[in-house]
Amino acid sequence: MSIVRKAPTGILGFPTAPYKEDGSLDVPALTANIQFLVKEGLSSIFIACGSGEFHAISKGEYQVMIETALKAADGKVPVYSGVGGNISSALELVQLSEDLGVEGYLILPPYLITGEQEGLYHYYKTILEHSELNAILYQRDNAILNLPTLQRLVDEFPQIVGIKDGHGDMELNLEITQTLGDRLEYLNGMPFAEITMPAYLNIGFRSYSSAMSNYIPHISRLYFDALQKGNQELVRDIYVNVLLPLNKIRKSKKGYAVSLIKAGMEIMGLGVANTVRPPIVPLSEDDYRDLESVIKATLERYPIESKESIRS
Repeated sequence: MSIVRKAPTGILGFPTAPYKEDGSLDVPALTANIQFLVKEGLSSIFIACGSGEFHAISKGEYQVMIETALKAADGKVPVYSGVGGNISSALELVQLSEDLGVEGYLILPPYLITGEQEGLYHYYKTILEHSELNAILYQRDNAILNLPTLQRLVDEFPQIVGIKDGHGDMELNLEITQTLGDRLEYLNGMPFAEITMPAYLNIGFRSYSSAMSNYIPHISRLYFDALQKGNQELVRDIYVNVLLPLNKIRKSKKGYAVSLIKAGMEIMGLGVANTVRPPIVPLSEDDYRDLESVIKATLERYPIESKESIRS
C-alpha cells in the first residue's frame, strides 16, 4: 500500500450533519455544505467529527456521510473521517472508513471513561494496529496524552501524521512541539480555534479546524492570511469585531459550538436549518437574532467578493 504520510495543513473543513424537518439526514444539504467548503479553498474535509455530531448519528448515517463527502470532494481535497467512542465501535468505523476510501481518520476520545496513560496508549494502539491509513490523534476531554505516551505511539506507528489539540494546555503543547518537531503536523482544534490561533501559530501549529468557515469562510481566510503575514492590525480588528462577538454567543450555552454553525449557515442561506439532535439544543430566538446582527455587521465591515449575500 502506497500512502503519503502527510496531514492536511491550513484551514481544515468540518462539515455539519444537516437534518430535514422529520429529523433524518439531509444528504443534498450535506453535499452542498462540502462542495461549498471545497470551493472556498479549505484544505481538507473532516467528515462525521464533532461538528458533524459524531455522537448522535447512526452507523448507517455515518456511512452515508462518508460516501457523500468522498463524492462531493471529488478528489480535490483529502477526506478524513472521525472514529472513536467505545473501542469495538471505533474499530468498526476504522474498517468502514478504509473500505470506503478515505485518506485517514481523526481519533475522537473514548466513551466516558478517563483512563490512565497506559490505558490510553492501548486504546490508540488497538485502533492504529487495525489500519494503515493516516491517523490524527486528538487531545480532548478524557483523552489527554502526555509526552512519553505520545512519543511511544509515534515511535511505533508511522501512520500517525498529526495531533490535534482541543485541550489548551500550552505547556504540554510546547513540550510536544519542541520534542517531536516536524515528525508530526500540529492542528489547533480548540473550540472556535480562531480565538486561540495567534498563540498556537507561534509554537508550530500551522493548521486549525474552522467551524466559522461553514458560513463565513472569507473571514477565516482573511484572518489566517493576516496571521501568517504578521498583519497585527488586521488580526486585532477581526478578533475584536468578529471573533469575540461570535464567541460570546457560542459560550453562552453548552452545545452551541455545533448549533452556532448551523444557525450561521441558515442565516447565510446555505441550506442548513437551525436543528440539532439531543442533547444539543438549537440557538434560542434571542441568540439567533444576536448572531444575525453579528454576521450582518461582519459582512458590512468585510464584504464578500462574490454574489453571496446575507438573506434579507
